[in-house]
Amino acid sequence: MRDLKIPQQRHPEKAKRPDNPQPKKPSWIRVKAPVGNGYQKTRDIMREHKLVTVCEEAGCPNVGECWNQGHATMMIMGDVCTRACTFCNIATGKPSEGLNAFEPGRVADAVKKLGLNHVVVTSVDRDDIKDGGAEHFAQTIRAIRKQAPNTTIEILTPDFIRCDDKVLETVVAAKPDVFNHNLETVPRLYPEVRPGARYFHSLRLLQRVKELDPKMFTKSGIMVGLGEDRQSVYQVMDDMRAANIDFITIGQYLQPTLKHHRVDRFVTPEEFASYGKAAKGKGFLMVSATPLTRSSYHAGDDFTKMQKARLATNG
Repeated sequence: MRDLKIPQQRHPEKAKRPDNPQPKKPSWIRVKAPVGNGYQKTRDIMREHKLVTVCEEAGCPNVGECWNQGHATMMIMGDVCTRACTFCNIATGKPSEGLNAFEPGRVADAVKKLGLNHVVVTSVDRDDIKDGGAEHFAQTIRAIRKQAPNTTIEILTPDFIRCDDKVLETVVAAKPDVFNHNLETVPRLYPEVRPGARYFHSLRLLQRVKELDPKMFTKSGIMVGLGEDRQSVYQVMDDMRAANIDFITIGQYLQPTLKHHRVDRFVTPEEFASYGKAAKGKGFLMVSATPLTRSSYHAGDDFTKMQKARLATNG
């Protein structure tokens, strides 16, 4: 594995501050500050088990609502990513440590304490590890199954682009209930938004999951407001359906800092509704398309709806 010479940074330097200012944030994208007893309880459990959450690291706008309800997305394999995507606020660079062998157990303990019906486990990209963290994902899934056997498990994985093709089989064999991997944006914007990734590799990864386990639910999402056009969004939908993806999420991109990729525009709720209608027409079992939609937002409720939709379709 080649040595990555990326200086650790919170804000990607590639995305220079634009001359033209960011569009003003509209009323429909504003959220309340995180408060409440549920929020504090969830935060305390995360700190007690020394866990990282993507809710905090990525600055999710829904953290207050989700944590108040006892929902949190666990982020494994550290808090430093080996990629430098220009939309993401997670620190990038070369991680100083390997994987923590106790982390799967700590995640499982937290899931049990929170009493979660559904948990989402995600991670940073770890291109410095031979299998990209696939076995660590599998161990985490197995640990949760042991500690909280009634909890359904959703994983949001990296693309494993530098790994052997067999690596994906390790994760699928652990039997998560939902396998999620986000395409993030349309193919044209990959060089500037996801420079370390490849659109068709990510698409093929999700297609391969279905080949390995046709019953496993697959899920993927994109952000809008990055500079895409409507037809390219529709094409991504068609590509996803060709890969037999069950669930699509579409949400508004929010610029974390001035050094990140700028917001091209704020998509209206009406346009999100039209995207949702189009996606349903294309045959997705489940669609979430709103300004505040994120991969893990209402994931448990959406999983239940997706199960019912499959039963209705097959019944």
